Amino acid sequence: MKLPGCNLPGIMVVVFVMLSINSTSAVTKFNVLNFGAKPNGRTDSTDGFLKAWNAACGSADSSFIYVPKGRYLVGSLQFKGKCRSPGIIIRIDGTIVAPLDYGVLGKSRNWFSFEGVTGVSIIGAGAFDAKGPSLWACKASNSNSCPSGATTLSFTNSNNIRINGLMSLNSQMFHIVINGCKNVHIQGVKIIAAGDSPNTDGIHVQMSTDVEILKTSIKTGDDCISIGPGTKNLWVEQVTCGPGHGISIGSLAKDLKEDGVQNVTVKKTTFSNTQNGLRIKSWARPSTGFVEGVQFTDSVMKNVQNPIVIDQNYCPRNENCPGQVSGVKIKDIIYTDIRGTSSTPVAIKFDCSTKNPCTGIKLQNVNLTYLKKAAQSYCSNVVGKAVDLVRPDSCL
Repeated sequence: MKLPGCNLPGIMVVVFVMLSINSTSAVTKFNVLNFGAKPNGRTDSTDGFLKAWNAACGSADSSFIYVPKGRYLVGSLQFKGKCRSPGIIIRIDGTIVAPLDYGVLGKSRNWFSFEGVTGVSIIGAGAFDAKGPSLWACKASNSNSCPSGATTLSFTNSNNIRINGLMSLNSQMFHIVINGCKNVHIQGVKIIAAGDSPNTDGIHVQMSTDVEILKTSIKTGDDCISIGPGTKNLWVEQVTCGPGHGISIGSLAKDLKEDGVQNVTVKKTTFSNTQNGLRIKSWARPSTGFVEGVQFTDSVMKNVQNPIVIDQNYCPRNENCPGQVSGVKIKDIIYTDIRGTSSTPVAIKFDCSTKNPCTGIKLQNVNLTYLKKAAQSYCSNVVGKAVDLVRPDSCL
């Protein structure tokens, strides 16, 4: 993790995990083909994957589950923790495909769900193809019969997790969810969905500590990375985003009692034709939540609608929030070396709570333009300062 006192390069983390497993204990290998999985894309291989997991989980040795090249038809699966095995590596070189009938997955909350696991690494050059477009089309038709859809890959209440090199294609809902976890490393992942696909957040993190997202490409229809309540010590670096809604802290204030977001670093990011760049948003209603200690550094904006935005008056469809104000406290947010182009006149927007103004906001070396001319900034209920070159002219 890139936390104080640790300089280990991100790519070395997965290698270190693999080497430490091999050097400290025997490794037992499990090939899904030996448990009945078929790489033809037509035969249901759900049971074969589950049997391979159960065997690996029950092993006294470190375990290696292998998914060879090929296409594997797999339905919804839950992988439970409290394993005997001290560590499990799952290498996926094939493509895992969802059933053609979107309702088979759509009625489940998750496609691949890991709950209460420790020391699990998912690596390889393979892919998850959730075949989301048919469900998206159902939702676009405003039919009341459409299921909500499934998250492709979910980790809940888990520790020491690694995801490296995989592709998530056309997820029905969120692609990757990290919920209630500690020590998570995501690197070299590719996420792809249509720009108009609904609720297909790339990576969602909440109630989790020490999470690192590196060298990842996200093209989707919702937030590239969404950061929910209870996130602490999150490091995002070398992420490209577009299409999508940008990197968002929030939405917050969905609930009255809500944990805060703190110690977040986002650096060396590129946003292309996205709705937002760097966004913090909260519902306009009471909450115990907060956001503090956030650094946005070295970002390039290419035709982004809202390159820098704090919105504490979020109230979609005017439901359950008109006439209220956000209770979320936002402070100590730093924007440094942000440059590029806005597709709207207002490139910097700080629309903060009348009850809890944003404080400690800092802009430094920001250069954003609109149609090759000066852009604008907007401030409401915000206290901060601008340092060095800041364009558009700061309203702080």
